[in-house]
Amino acid sequence: MIAALELARTYGVSVAFADLGAWGVDELRSEYDAAARAIRLNARVAETLHVDELGEFVALAVGHELYHHREAIGEVPMLPDRRAREFAANAYARDLLRRRVP
Repeated sequence: MIAALELARTYGVSVAFADLGAWGVDELRSEYDAAARAIRLNARVAETLHVDELGEFVALAVGHELYHHREAIGEVPMLPDRRAREFAANAYARDLLRRRVP
């Protein structure tokens, strides 16, 4: 978790919990706001997690949204397919969790 939060700080991206609403069967874990340079983590999801799960949730959600930040600033190319972008963001988050991504 610390690596993801440190990287967010390095990029100048704020991270905060917020109520992102109810999504029914689908679950919105987080969102990136390019205009505000902000990542919002869904407080509703966090509230359902055991304390032992919270760190991984934060790390993966922040890592995922940092990938989208990197797209927004042109650090990585934006893939043409949304599904491919989400897959790449998830892979980046998992790699960051393992501390293999700078």
